[in-house]
Amino acid sequence: MTVASPHRAIQLAMAHRIGELNWLLINTELDTYGAATTKPLLTPEQCDELIEHYDNDSLYRTRIVMARHGFGRGEYKYFSDPLPPVISGLREHLYIPLSETANRWNEAMKIDIRYPATHDAFIARCHEAGQDRPTPLILKYDAGDYNCLHQDIYGEHVFPLQVAFLLSKPGKDFTGGEFTLTEQRPRMQSRVEVVPLLQGMGVIFPVHHRPVNGTKGIYGVNMRHGVSRIRSGRRFTMGVIFHNGK
Repeated sequence: MTVASPHRAIQLAMAHRIGELNWLLINTELDTYGAATTKPLLTPEQCDELIEHYDNDSLYRTRIVMARHGFGRGEYKYFSDPLPPVISGLREHLYIPLSETANRWNEAMKIDIRYPATHDAFIARCHEAGQDRPTPLILKYDAGDYNCLHQDIYGEHVFPLQVAFLLSKPGKDFTGGEFTLTEQRPRMQSRVEVVPLLQGMGVIFPVHHRPVNGTKGIYGVNMRHGVSRIRSGRRFTMGVIFHNGK
Protein backbone atom coordinates (compact mmCIF):
# COMPACT_ATOMS: atom_id res chain seq x y z
CA MET A 1 0.00 0.00 0.00
CA THR A 2 1.33 3.44 -0.95
CA VAL A 3 1.41 5.97 1.90
CA ALA A 4 0.87 9.61 0.87
CA SER A 5 3.60 12.07 1.84
CA PRO A 6 2.70 14.61 4.58
CA HIS A 7 2.63 17.34 1.92
CA ARG A 8 0.29 15.33 -0.30
CA ALA A 9 -1.91 14.40 2.68
CA ILE A 10 -2.37 18.08 3.52
CA GLN A 11 -3.25 18.85 -0.11
CA LEU A 12 -5.82 16.04 -0.23
CA ALA A 13 -7.41 17.07 3.06
CA MET A 14 -7.64 20.68 1.91
CA ALA A 15 -9.18 19.67 -1.42
CA HIS A 16 -11.79 17.62 0.47
CA ARG A 17 -12.69 20.46 2.87
CA ILE A 18 -13.00 22.96 0.04
CA GLY A 19 -15.06 20.54 -2.05
CA GLU A 20 -17.54 20.16 0.82
CA LEU A 21 -18.27 23.90 1.00
CA ASN A 22 -21.70 25.13 -0.07
CA TRP A 23 -20.56 26.95 -3.18
CA LEU A 24 -24.09 27.88 -4.22
CA LEU A 25 -24.52 29.76 -0.94
CA ILE A 26 -21.03 31.28 -1.18
CA ASN A 27 -21.74 32.64 -4.66
CA THR A 28 -25.13 33.96 -3.57
CA GLU A 29 -23.51 35.86 -0.68
CA LEU A 30 -20.72 37.18 -2.91
CA ASP A 31 -23.25 38.43 -5.45
CA THR A 32 -25.52 39.93 -2.80
CA TYR A 33 -23.15 41.33 -0.17
CA GLY A 34 -19.67 41.28 -1.74
CA ALA A 35 -18.32 38.83 0.86
CA ALA A 36 -18.87 35.23 1.93
CA THR A 37 -17.48 33.12 4.74
CA THR A 38 -16.33 29.52 4.75
CA LYS A 39 -16.59 27.02 7.55
CA PRO A 40 -13.19 26.51 9.25
CA LEU A 41 -10.81 25.25 6.57
CA LEU A 42 -7.79 25.44 8.88
CA THR A 43 -7.65 23.26 11.98
CA PRO A 44 -6.69 24.85 15.35
CA GLU A 45 -3.36 23.01 15.07
CA GLN A 46 -2.69 24.49 11.62
CA CYS A 47 -3.58 27.97 12.86
CA ASP A 48 -1.28 27.59 15.87
CA GLU A 49 1.56 26.31 13.68
CA LEU A 50 1.33 29.31 11.35
CA ILE A 51 1.36 31.65 14.35
CA GLU A 52 4.28 29.85 16.01
CA HIS A 53 6.35 30.17 12.83
CA TYR A 54 5.78 33.92 12.52
CA ASP A 55 9.26 34.66 13.86
CA ASN A 56 10.96 32.17 11.51
CA ASP A 57 12.31 34.67 8.99
CA SER A 58 13.47 31.91 6.63
CA LEU A 59 9.80 31.47 5.61
CA TYR A 60 9.33 35.04 4.42
CA ARG A 61 10.62 37.32 1.69
CA THR A 62 9.58 40.72 3.10
CA ARG A 63 8.42 42.31 6.36
CA ILE A 64 6.28 45.44 6.26
CA VAL A 65 5.74 47.75 9.25
CA MET A 66 2.43 49.35 8.37
CA ALA A 67 2.90 52.70 10.14
CA ARG A 68 5.97 53.49 8.01
CA HIS A 69 3.82 53.50 4.87
CA GLY A 70 0.60 55.00 6.21
CA PHE A 71 -1.17 51.64 5.97
CA GLY A 72 -2.31 51.62 9.60
CA ARG A 73 -0.61 50.00 12.61
CA GLY A 74 0.71 46.47 12.88
CA GLU A 75 2.95 44.47 10.57
CA TYR A 76 2.83 41.72 7.99
CA LYS A 77 5.18 39.35 6.19
CA TYR A 78 5.00 37.92 2.69
CA PHE A 79 5.78 34.24 2.43
CA SER A 80 8.59 33.14 0.11
CA ASP A 81 8.57 30.15 -2.22
CA PRO A 82 8.06 27.32 -1.60
CA LEU A 83 4.89 28.17 0.31
CA PRO A 84 3.93 26.08 3.34
CA PRO A 85 1.83 23.11 2.12
CA VAL A 86 -1.31 24.30 3.88
CA ILE A 87 -1.14 27.66 2.08
CA SER A 88 -0.28 26.22 -1.32
CA GLY A 89 -3.17 23.78 -0.86
CA LEU A 90 -5.59 26.60 -0.12
CA ARG A 91 -4.31 28.62 -3.05
CA GLU A 92 -4.56 25.74 -5.50
CA HIS A 93 -7.94 24.33 -4.51
CA LEU A 94 -9.82 27.54 -3.69
CA TYR A 95 -8.77 28.98 -7.04
CA ILE A 96 -10.74 26.35 -9.01
CA PRO A 97 -14.29 27.33 -7.90
CA LEU A 98 -13.35 31.00 -7.51
CA SER A 99 -12.10 31.17 -11.11
CA GLU A 100 -15.64 30.29 -12.20
CA THR A 101 -17.00 33.17 -10.11
CA ALA A 102 -14.32 35.52 -11.45
CA ASN A 103 -15.14 34.65 -15.07
CA ARG A 104 -18.86 35.07 -14.42
CA TRP A 105 -18.29 38.47 -12.83
CA ASN A 106 -16.04 39.67 -15.66
CA GLU A 107 -18.60 38.57 -18.22
CA ALA A 108 -21.32 40.47 -16.34
CA MET A 109 -19.14 43.63 -16.20
CA LYS A 110 -18.13 43.23 -19.87
CA ILE A 111 -14.47 42.76 -18.97
CA ASP A 112 -12.67 40.66 -21.59
CA ILE A 113 -10.23 38.94 -19.20
CA ARG A 114 -10.88 35.26 -18.49
CA TYR A 115 -9.06 33.06 -15.99
CA PRO A 116 -7.76 29.54 -16.71
CA ALA A 117 -9.19 26.55 -14.86
CA THR A 118 -6.09 25.85 -12.74
CA HIS A 119 -3.96 28.05 -10.51
CA ASP A 120 -0.74 26.77 -12.08
CA ALA A 121 -1.91 28.07 -15.46
CA PHE A 122 -2.77 31.46 -13.96
CA ILE A 123 0.60 31.70 -12.18
CA ALA A 124 2.30 30.93 -15.52
CA ARG A 125 0.48 33.97 -16.92
CA CYS A 126 1.76 36.06 -14.01
CA HIS A 127 5.34 34.85 -14.54
CA GLU A 128 5.21 35.80 -18.22
CA ALA A 129 4.46 39.37 -17.13
CA GLY A 130 7.32 39.42 -14.61
CA GLN A 131 5.05 38.80 -11.60
CA ASP A 132 7.07 36.05 -9.92
CA ARG A 133 6.88 36.97 -6.22
CA PRO A 134 4.36 35.06 -4.05
CA THR A 135 1.79 37.23 -2.31
CA PRO A 136 0.26 35.10 0.51
CA LEU A 137 0.99 36.88 3.77
CA ILE A 138 0.51 36.72 7.52
CA LEU A 139 -0.50 39.80 9.52
CA LYS A 140 0.09 40.55 13.20
CA TYR A 141 -1.86 43.15 15.15
CA ASP A 142 -1.43 44.13 18.80
CA ALA A 143 -3.74 46.26 20.95
CA GLY A 144 -4.36 49.60 19.24
CA ASP A 145 -3.36 48.32 15.78
CA TYR A 146 -5.61 48.48 12.72
CA ASN A 147 -5.49 48.15 8.93
CA CYS A 148 -6.62 51.05 6.75
CA LEU A 149 -9.05 50.41 3.91
CA HIS A 150 -7.10 49.26 0.86
CA GLN A 151 -6.86 46.97 -2.18
CA ASP A 152 -4.20 44.29 -2.82
CA ILE A 153 -3.15 44.94 -6.42
CA TYR A 154 0.42 43.99 -7.30
CA GLY A 155 0.75 44.10 -11.09
CA GLU A 156 -0.92 43.81 -14.46
CA HIS A 157 -2.52 40.42 -13.77
CA VAL A 158 -4.92 40.59 -10.81
CA PHE A 159 -7.20 37.77 -9.73
CA PRO A 160 -10.39 39.52 -8.59
CA LEU A 161 -11.07 37.53 -5.40
CA GLN A 162 -8.99 36.75 -2.33
CA VAL A 163 -9.46 35.03 1.03
CA ALA A 164 -8.42 36.07 4.55
CA PHE A 165 -8.24 33.48 7.34
CA LEU A 166 -8.45 34.27 11.02
CA LEU A 167 -5.72 32.37 12.89
CA SER A 168 -6.37 33.65 16.43
CA LYS A 169 -9.36 32.97 18.69
CA PRO A 170 -11.70 35.98 18.96
CA GLY A 171 -12.73 36.79 22.51
CA LYS A 172 -9.82 34.76 23.90
CA ASP A 173 -6.68 35.88 22.07
CA PHE A 174 -8.00 39.35 21.17
CA THR A 175 -11.02 41.64 21.16
CA GLY A 176 -12.02 44.13 18.47
CA GLY A 177 -10.30 43.71 15.11
CA GLU A 178 -13.37 43.18 12.94
CA PHE A 179 -12.85 42.50 9.25
CA THR A 180 -14.52 45.33 7.32
CA LEU A 181 -15.46 45.93 3.68
CA THR A 182 -16.67 49.14 2.08
CA GLU A 183 -18.52 49.46 -1.21
CA GLN A 184 -18.65 52.77 -3.07
CA ARG A 185 -21.40 53.16 -5.67
CA PRO A 186 -21.53 56.28 -7.85
CA ARG A 187 -23.44 59.21 -6.29
CA MET A 188 -24.13 57.17 -3.15
CA GLN A 189 -22.57 57.03 0.29
CA SER A 190 -20.31 54.07 1.08
CA ARG A 191 -21.87 50.84 2.33
CA VAL A 192 -20.04 48.96 5.11
CA GLU A 193 -20.03 45.19 5.63
CA VAL A 194 -18.54 43.82 8.89
CA VAL A 195 -17.75 40.10 8.76
CA PRO A 196 -17.48 38.10 12.02
CA LEU A 197 -15.04 35.17 11.89
CA LEU A 198 -14.06 32.25 14.08
CA GLN A 199 -10.60 30.67 14.22
CA GLY A 200 -9.77 28.89 10.96
CA MET A 201 -12.62 30.47 8.99
CA GLY A 202 -12.03 32.38 5.79
CA VAL A 203 -13.76 35.39 4.29
CA ILE A 204 -13.87 35.58 0.49
CA PHE A 205 -14.08 39.09 -0.93
CA PRO A 206 -13.24 41.18 -4.02
CA VAL A 207 -9.77 42.58 -4.55
CA HIS A 208 -10.94 45.58 -6.56
CA HIS A 209 -14.60 45.61 -7.65
CA ARG A 210 -17.71 43.49 -8.06
CA PRO A 211 -20.78 43.58 -10.32
CA VAL A 212 -24.08 45.08 -9.12
CA ASN A 213 -27.39 45.76 -10.81
CA GLY A 214 -28.11 49.39 -11.63
CA THR A 215 -30.87 51.23 -13.45
CA LYS A 216 -28.90 50.94 -16.69
CA GLY A 217 -27.72 47.36 -16.22
CA ILE A 218 -24.81 45.69 -14.46
CA TYR A 219 -21.73 47.74 -13.57
CA GLY A 220 -18.68 47.38 -11.32
CA VAL A 221 -18.50 49.02 -7.89
CA ASN A 222 -15.28 49.76 -6.05
CA MET A 223 -14.45 47.67 -2.95
CA ARG A 224 -11.91 48.20 -0.17
CA HIS A 225 -11.16 46.14 2.92
CA GLY A 226 -9.50 46.68 6.27
CA VAL A 227 -9.48 45.71 9.95
CA SER A 228 -10.87 47.80 12.80
CA ARG A 229 -8.85 48.64 15.91
CA ILE A 230 -7.67 45.77 18.09
CA ARG A 231 -8.97 46.58 21.56
CA SER A 232 -6.95 43.99 23.48
CA GLY A 233 -4.61 41.05 22.90
CA ARG A 234 -2.97 40.00 19.65
CA ARG A 235 -4.64 39.05 16.34
CA PHE A 236 -3.05 36.99 13.54
CA THR A 237 -4.55 36.67 10.06
CA MET A 238 -3.32 34.86 6.96
CA GLY A 239 -4.20 36.20 3.51
CA VAL A 240 -4.42 34.08 0.35
CA ILE A 241 -3.95 36.26 -2.73
CA PHE A 242 -4.01 34.32 -5.97
CA HIS A 243 -1.95 36.57 -8.26
CA ASN A 244 1.80 37.04 -7.83
CA GLY A 245 3.55 40.39 -7.55
CA LYS A 246 6.60 41.98 -9.12
